[in-house]
Amino acid sequence: MADIDIQNLCKYYRVHQKEPGLAGSIRSFVARRYKDVKAVDDVSFTIARGEVVGFLGPNGAGKTTTLKVLSGLLFPTAGEARVLGFLPHKRGTDFLRQITLVMGQKQQLLWDLPAIETFLVNQAIYEIPATAYRQTLAELNELLDLGPLLKKQVRKLSLGERMKCELAAALLHRPRVLFLDEPTIGLDVTMQTKMRQFIAEYNRRHGATIVLTSHYMADVTALCKRVIIIDHGRLLYDGNLETLAQRLAPYKIVSIVARAPLTRDQLLRYGDVQEVDTFRAQMRVPRGHSSEVIARLLQEIAVDDVTVEEPPIEDIISEIFLAGGVSS
Repeated sequence: MADIDIQNLCKYYRVHQKEPGLAGSIRSFVARRYKDVKAVDDVSFTIARGEVVGFLGPNGAGKTTTLKVLSGLLFPTAGEARVLGFLPHKRGTDFLRQITLVMGQKQQLLWDLPAIETFLVNQAIYEIPATAYRQTLAELNELLDLGPLLKKQVRKLSLGERMKCELAAALLHRPRVLFLDEPTIGLDVTMQTKMRQFIAEYNRRHGATIVLTSHYMADVTALCKRVIIIDHGRLLYDGNLETLAQRLAPYKIVSIVARAPLTRDQLLRYGDVQEVDTFRAQMRVPRGHSSEVIARLLQEIAVDDVTVEEPPIEDIISEIFLAGGVSS
């Protein structure tokens, strides 16, 4: 059985529409107007145990709403969602003991107390035996270097330090399913890398199923082989990230640094020239011919350096949003 199974999931909101000004307020008082907003609209997918899946989409796409339904915070309008065989909206104790939801823009730590106090509260809530609590805390300390932070007031922690403690607090009961909603938001590059390493190691050690939303594509490329993309509540793509890149970007990016000045006309025979800046140039080259093109470049142009890269995943995702999906 899949750890997560969603079939035709819908979540709609009825939103009051108010016109501006006093007259609009009076009309709203007499006869209110409403609009149905489809936050999640007929979405279906399954996630197997141990998968790390990137759940992507622009702001307002329905990502957080879906995670809230899966964690039992919202009741679905239609369709069905099951996590570990449970119906999340029933919020049964056995279900809640096995999942966690971490939101980068929300906090569970007690602001005026040291982080260790929240840990002890969570130990009591989840009824974690003392021995298991000490073992888990020691493991999290090893992975996240929590020692210097646990006895500091949360308000005195930096954002990166606080996010480490937030993750630790959410994982004390060793959940089987992790819903991570923008866990690296606002962090510097170094701290983002440490968070990715921690998430990957936690998945490796415990076989946890992880659903990750992030606007940082580096998070997704570092952690996820599979991505699910939604926009306006609709599923646009569900599949392998590498396959997506090959389908939507049948080219590679070739960058060169030459010993003599370059011109656009000189480079057109090698590929689609994107940029030329005196000694530097960047081209799009058909994926299947990149080796051949590079060999010709090295023979015909005095080159000091050449690099071959995949196109930025941000560009590929943007193409999906603009096209409204991925054609089969």
